[in-house]
Amino acid sequence: MIFGRSERGKPPVEPVTLKILVAGGFGVGKTTLVGAVSEIRPLRTEELLTEAGRPVDDVSGVEAKHTTTVAMDFGRITLREDLVLYLFGTPGQERFWFMWDEMSEGALGAVVLADTRRLEDCFAAVDYFERRSIPFLVGVNCFDGAPRYPVEAVRGALDLDDDVPVLLCDARDRESVKEVLIGVVRHAMALAAERRQAVTT
Repeated sequence: MIFGRSERGKPPVEPVTLKILVAGGFGVGKTTLVGAVSEIRPLRTEELLTEAGRPVDDVSGVEAKHTTTVAMDFGRITLREDLVLYLFGTPGQERFWFMWDEMSEGALGAVVLADTRRLEDCFAAVDYFERRSIPFLVGVNCFDGAPRYPVEAVRGALDLDDDVPVLLCDARDRESVKEVLIGVVRHAMALAAERRQAVTT
């Protein structure tokens, strides 16, 4: 099936649409991740970094970065003919965090993208989703030349609960990103099932 059409003789399928947030620190690869997997041309709201922003935009470790997201990235991916994900990439800098509450409204779950060279940059996103009980997983973006650590070492460094998935990924690679998004959906569904069971018992 092509999105929006159905095979001859079969009724059209009305897909379920789910909202996934992609969060993390400045320069961690959120825009790249959304662009790698989106089946539509992603909506981007990037602006050039300026001298005026130098005191608040720490580019240590990402010196080659010349632009920054100032509102959001938006993309779409069809996982199955009846399941479509809408991706919303959040801005990473603290001065844009006021937008997160609105963006997270109705979200099924989130990806917190992490860079092992600047792991502390994703603490705020982890804290945000934990406080609001929004299911999330941590995707460790394996940058070229960045140190590689076992998943459990990353979990310990971020002080994550045992049930929070941690996956290694390449934000540039479509198949790698798809595995991360599937992981978010599965994790959110499992938590929802646990909550339903807790209510009925």
